[in-house]
Formats: sequence, C-alpha cells, structure tokens
Amino acid sequence: MARVEGAAKPTTAPDGWPEKAARFLYLLVTRVFSIAVLLAAWEILARSGTFTPFQLPALSAVLERIGTDAWSGDLAINTALTLYRALAAFLICAVGGVAIGMAMSRNVVANWFFDPIVSVGFPMPKIAFLPVVILWLGVYDVSKISIIVIDAIFPVIAATVIAIQGVEREFIWSARNMGASNRELLTQIVLPAALPQIMTGLQVALPLTLIVAVVAEMLMGGYGLGGAMMTASRFANSTSVFAGIVEIAVVGYALVKAMSLIRRRLLIWHQEANEPTTA
Repeated sequence: MARVEGAAKPTTAPDGWPEKAARFLYLLVTRVFSIAVLLAAWEILARSGTFTPFQLPALSAVLERIGTDAWSGDLAINTALTLYRALAAFLICAVGGVAIGMAMSRNVVANWFFDPIVSVGFPMPKIAFLPVVILWLGVYDVSKISIIVIDAIFPVIAATVIAIQGVEREFIWSARNMGASNRELLTQIVLPAALPQIMTGLQVALPLTLIVAVVAEMLMGGYGLGGAMMTASRFANSTSVFAGIVEIAVVGYALVKAMSLIRRRLLIWHQEANEPTTA
C-alpha cells in the first residue's frame, strides 16, 4: 500500500510551478522573437541601401548613440526629467480625477457642474490649450505638467464615474441594513467594488501622460527626451532622433508593465488576478 501511495504522488509541485514556468517561457520567447525580428528587419533595411543613413540610420548606430548618451549622463538627465513631469502629472490626475469622479457620482451639484465640462473636454484635443498655458505660465515645468494634467485627467474621471455608478445596489443596501456609515460604505464597499475599473482609467492615463510630456517638451524646448529629440532634429542628427524614439519606447513599455504589476497586486482579491495574463 505504501508503494502504491508513493507511486501515486504527483511529479509536479502542488502550486503548479512547472506549468507557470512553461507559460512564462512561452510568453518570453514569443515576445522576444517578434521584437528580434523587427530589430533585425530594421538593421537589414538600413544597410540594404534602400534608405540613406539620414532617413533610416542603422540600429547598431542608434544603439551606439544611446550608449554614448548613457555614458555622458545625458540619457539619465533627460529620462529623469521626462519621468518627473509625467509621473507628477499622473499623481495629480490620479488624486484629482478620482476625487472629481467620486463627487460627480455621489453629489448632484458636483455632477451638474462637472458633467458638461467632462462631456465637452473628453473628446477634444487638449493639446490645443498649450499656447494658452504658455501665455499664462511660461515655458517652465509647471506649464508642462499643467498641460499633461489637462490632457490625462479625463479618462480617470470618466472611469471613476462609470465604476462607482456600476456598483451593484444590493451591496450598498446590504451594508446599509447592517448599519454601515457613509464612510464605511465608501471605503469598504464602493471603492473596492469600483477599483478594477478605476485602475483601468489609470492605466489609460499613464501612457497618455508620457505621450503629452514628450510632445510638450518638443514644442516648448528644454531638457527631456522630447526636447533632446527636437534639438537633434534642428541639427539634422537623425541618429539621435531615432535614439530618442527607442528610449521613449523602452520607458513607455516599462511604465505600462509596472502599472500592470501594480494592478495585479492591488486586485489580488479580484477574479482577474487568477486569470491568465501577458503582463
């Protein structure tokens, strides 16, 4: 009997580690393969003579330029400034957008005041306010952060309103019947139930802050990844321009993946935490 029980023991760990490792390796290989094909095609096309080095510099030359910028410290300075502007604006959007969305969902006067502004402002290109921001605030960091907030706060507000309005009323009624106060109702019922969709709004806003930060730097000048690209463009340095594109792509990818990880950690209790993911 002991032999039978010993033979029946599973060969894999109880937590399914081999399966998780295999899925991770599969996703890693598929991701790396597609990116490797794209980069190889870039290098081959650049060296084929179809384009001039000015139109499409070789990937090797671009990576060499990135290495030079990293060694000189310019890459660290520009990346830090762009991330500072984008993340500072994102923090303002997260706090302000959730607060406004909660107010609109729970207060008639707040909804009456903000709903027309959100309805009109959401679909319009907010970058059109950049000249006004420059006239009012100049070309300093505060103006760059302001235009980022103006552009990125609307998805957070909309997601918060929809999320809170979508909380099942049965939860609220049950909490009321059990004697929950307004504060307990908000912190223990409404916000946890609305958190997945609020996080979706934040995931939309985060890459948007980086995009607008780069655009603002391009148009307003100064240090930063966008400013460095425009400076290189004025001097017809296409290698540095493409280096900036690669740097922005890497930073954006890292931000999106970090936000995805934070989402999974915050929603560990939610059913989506147990679903397969590519994050």
